[in-house]
Amino acid sequence: MKITQIEAFQVQWAADDKPQQRSAFVRVHTDAGVSGLGEASPMQGGRASLGMILHDIAPMLVGQDPLDHAVLLDQAVHTLVKLGPEGALTGALAALDIALWDIKGKLTGLPIYKLIGGAWRGAVPFYASIGGNGDRNIDGVRRVVEQRLKDKPAAIKIRFDNNRTTLDADIPGDIAKAKAVRGLVGNGFPLAFDANNCYSIGGAIRVGRALEDLGYWWFEEPVQHYHVRAMGEVAQKLDITVSAGEQTYTLAALADLISAGVRMVQPDIVKMGGITGLLRCAALAHAHGVELVPHQTQPTIGHMANLHVVATLLQGTKPAEWNDPSTRTHAVFDNPPIPVDGLFRLPDGPGLGLVVNEAALAARRVEL
Repeated sequence: MKITQIEAFQVQWAADDKPQQRSAFVRVHTDAGVSGLGEASPMQGGRASLGMILHDIAPMLVGQDPLDHAVLLDQAVHTLVKLGPEGALTGALAALDIALWDIKGKLTGLPIYKLIGGAWRGAVPFYASIGGNGDRNIDGVRRVVEQRLKDKPAAIKIRFDNNRTTLDADIPGDIAKAKAVRGLVGNGFPLAFDANNCYSIGGAIRVGRALEDLGYWWFEEPVQHYHVRAMGEVAQKLDITVSAGEQTYTLAALADLISAGVRMVQPDIVKMGGITGLLRCAALAHAHGVELVPHQTQPTIGHMANLHVVATLLQGTKPAEWNDPSTRTHAVFDNPPIPVDGLFRLPDGPGLGLVVNEAALAARRVEL
């Protein structure tokens, strides 16, 4: 069996959206008549990753056996390593890896979680990941959290999405919002706080102490992600779990975070080498006794791939991330993942288990 064609394209979700707001899809075809679908990190519409796939990686893969996907993609990363082994390159490889796992599942008639080794749970709880709270006032934060509680999440994470060039801009206001959310959900409900890299070390420690008093579960990316030692310093000075890793793209970089003192890592399947990459992260985290709680904000392909992996983790300590609800979830799939009573059920279908609405996808497809 051979790979015969690789497509890489954007998907437009609204008539007026900009190229940097689109999703980045890849489709791999084989001479067995089976194809697989994957997704790259959508930063700036994933255009850099899609370009690498079309011009650099696809020519290496066409004619190769798709079942050799781990070898093929490791060869690709080392061939292109001087482009920088992080960011757009690993996003490209993630999309291809997911698509190749999808093919493997369709060939065997098995869902991906079966190919990995089986699921510890057939239904995965989620936490509601709520963005944009830096721009909301306290009442606005309460309202959006109240709305998401209707989905029956196992936990809630409030994200701030502030300007990363301005640190410690409104620490009292941020703490006030954290208090308001705790007051809304009650003392026993699990909460997380995502600073999106917007504090100095001192500011992060100040906010972290307040979150400890409020009983928050974890404190995500309090300082700039590229200041690994600073992230570790904050993690070691606070009792609350400090997490990081969504902007980490290699296994070595994840190991550096762990060595610095971070005890909960959050690599993203559409950034960190896809399913193969995330499984390697799971092994690393397990070997060091740290928690693996993958970051995942993509609504369908990335989300479904992530569910297949997290369901197989022996030590799944936290729910899976589910981002702000989006019409993108439903637009091009006949069976998009939708939670029922606070749980995402694993699909029984082969591969990812997603059924593409070909007409809808064709209508939204944008070539590079």
